[in-house]
Amino acid sequence: MTVADPQNFQGYVVAVNGSIVDVVFAPPLPPMQALLVIESTDKDRIMLEVAGHVSETMVRAIALTPVAGLRREQVVSSDGKPLSMPVGTPLLGRMLNVFGEVIDQDPPLEGMEKRSIYAIPPPLAQRTVTSEIVETGIKIIDLLAPLEKGGKAGMFGGAGVGKTVIITELINNIAGQQEGMSLFCGIGERCREAEELYREMAAAGVLDKTVMVFAQMNESSGARFKVGHAALTIAEYFRDSQRKDVLLLIDNIFRFIQAGSEVSGLMGYIPSHVGYQPTLATELAELEERICSTQKGAITSVQAVYVPADDFTDPAASHTFSHLSASVVLSRKRASQGLYPAMDPLLSSSNMLTPNIVSDRHYRINHQVRKIFAEYEDMKDIIAMLGLEELSEADRRMVAIARRLERFLTQPFFTTSRFTGKKGQRVKLSETLDGCKRILDGEFTDVPENHLYMIGTIDEVKKT
Repeated sequence: MTVADPQNFQGYVVAVNGSIVDVVFAPPLPPMQALLVIESTDKDRIMLEVAGHVSETMVRAIALTPVAGLRREQVVSSDGKPLSMPVGTPLLGRMLNVFGEVIDQDPPLEGMEKRSIYAIPPPLAQRTVTSEIVETGIKIIDLLAPLEKGGKAGMFGGAGVGKTVIITELINNIAGQQEGMSLFCGIGERCREAEELYREMAAAGVLDKTVMVFAQMNESSGARFKVGHAALTIAEYFRDSQRKDVLLLIDNIFRFIQAGSEVSGLMGYIPSHVGYQPTLATELAELEERICSTQKGAITSVQAVYVPADDFTDPAASHTFSHLSASVVLSRKRASQGLYPAMDPLLSSSNMLTPNIVSDRHYRINHQVRKIFAEYEDMKDIIAMLGLEELSEADRRMVAIARRLERFLTQPFFTTSRFTGKKGQRVKLSETLDGCKRILDGEFTDVPENHLYMIGTIDEVKKT
């Protein structure tokens, strides 16, 4: 961002309305997105960001920190520059807030290069697309919704269906295998989740290749709205300057949209569909379009997306769908049946599932599995009314195969082993395909269903 006048800007507060602060300056005004600072003798500095120019002498700013104790006539200063984040290899293993301050109780970072949290996405001519999938070690995802290297994948689901659990399992399975680094961005996270994640990553031995950036639930809507851009600044540094492949995990993208809605309401904008901000699509695109791969490196993103009231037509969910190359839809019904991970095999999809990207064998087995699950779904009402005995022998065989596939595609996770007592399993794609093929061929129709539940490879099944 360029500033017309390099001089420092000085003004004073004229109105405080919740998180919205009106500040008067002598012309010229600080530019949009400029950081404003209010020094306080009895508390930490209050940080604001210019969100609008009300008149020739007044700006409307959104607070990035709590404004308790703020009063009119307080002096506001600005150098005209936007909020910036430190970048560099010393960030690895550290936990930061939206201002780039460490929050992990280790020594502060000093002498770091800083970059604006706002950046223009690379032009299309500089972007690269690789037809390569990332093996996650999670059977049902690798089989039915494989993730694209350098792409964006979404974990969709309502409250309590396992989005964060899958995200942490992906960190455990992928971060330790890849050559690059991982970046976790917590938007509206609970402090419990952040603390648990920090310990789990330390235990998994991947903390030294990871940077964590958080704006927690109790922080202002402005901070939660900007933390995604702050995290992407770090990701772009490692991609462009260090030429590393970056695994970017965002939990939760809905909280970004929700924070934007709060900011929009505070600014007095007229709400759009279902009460969301009128600029929802633009704000989401500004964030998502920065997540891309260039010749210097790749950013592979996995995003948890909370679905309000399990309604996938909600604007927050439907707008996010359009940016993704893979969508993992989590089902409350499957979670209630104990089928974890609770991924819906029919609603989940991936752009990678074409014969020229995945192998012909993978494509055929995926097609057969989806066909079996679709037929089983159609049969469920008949089974509930008439019973399994009324079906033809061919239909009963199909149901037996479908139920065994459902159970084989469950899996014990490393991140839940202390709760379940089952050791986590990481299964190769080839082993997943072998297991599904043998089940589809009817090899296990005489084996009790529960023998295929919560196992790794098919060889673990006890046929007795």
